[in-house]
Amino acid sequence: MSSVAHTLTVELGRRSYPILIGDGVLSDSALLARHVPARDVLIVSNTTVAPLYLDALERALSPRRTVATLLPDGESYKTLDTVARILDVLVANRFGRDCVVIALGGGVVGDMAGFAAAVYQRGVGFVQVPTTLLAQVDSAVGGKTGVNHPGGKNLIGAFHQPTAVLADTATLATLPPRELRAGLAEVIKYGLIRDAGFFAWLESQTDALLAADRDALAHVILRSCQIKAEIVGRDELEHGERALLNFGHTFGHAIEAASGYGHWLHGEAVAAGMVMAARMSCESGLIDGAALARISALIERMELPTRVEGVSAETMLQGMRMDKKVLEGQIRLVLLRAIGEAFVTAEYDPQRLARTLDAHLC
Repeated sequence: MSSVAHTLTVELGRRSYPILIGDGVLSDSALLARHVPARDVLIVSNTTVAPLYLDALERALSPRRTVATLLPDGESYKTLDTVARILDVLVANRFGRDCVVIALGGGVVGDMAGFAAAVYQRGVGFVQVPTTLLAQVDSAVGGKTGVNHPGGKNLIGAFHQPTAVLADTATLATLPPRELRAGLAEVIKYGLIRDAGFFAWLESQTDALLAADRDALAHVILRSCQIKAEIVGRDELEHGERALLNFGHTFGHAIEAASGYGHWLHGEAVAAGMVMAARMSCESGLIDGAALARISALIERMELPTRVEGVSAETMLQGMRMDKKVLEGQIRLVLLRAIGEAFVTAEYDPQRLARTLDAHLC
């Protein structure tokens, strides 16, 4: 019996690839045989995830030659130095251009393993095996890879699409509650930017999602991946529509950089950033107070932060000026015309942005 419950495709012509969602996909040897054809495989994981799932993945990959490298766990290690460790392992084991790098872990592991795969011998095969909700609904899909810099989040990186994404829903059973909530922030984002009905469904299913109900989580993974696959398929390199996926991230990335990477989980910072973006939309007369209240209430019910302590408005603005959407020195924001309808703009009143920051920084 197949372990795959749902299959989606990111449509990128000859580089199209599947997203396979199901219980037990990382240990499905027949599935891996189809999607990891290489003889030599490097598995990149971390010290938290590897003890749980590395043995099962290696058994399923047998008889390939597998080498594993384990990274320290945490956003603070998402650096060029850590990527250099991955590259050192590839070189030391004489991996050729026909090898495959597998990322086994959350978004940090996926971003670094993907970046190493992008630059090793100018690009080798790459498979995502995400083990956190945030990675399964967002970061494992779309080909963004890279590392942080003290000056800003994800400033160094490359687009390098995986050849497959294998989202094993069974791994969510071991996910700490805080990590689960962080992943739900990215799920909320999809409802806000594209699907008002999905947002309303999330409002009705808060208790089930916080309790890690399997059916509820399977639904949010599927719908989130559907939305992201559609957008990435139309705008792979973020020249336009794909920027909508950064709703809340201009604020959130600045929070992470200002607070020191690792203090906030990425999803937590995005949650606070989405409330800021929603308030900015309200300040600008785009949405009304009732919509802002719904957005704030859902994020609070998901036990996610809406305010930021110990960061000044000027520090936030400095971080926002390093956002990758900045053009000609102008901060561009993703705002809402309505729940389910987002757009990118540089046309806003700076005083309204200042009021927004003042309302959420304490």
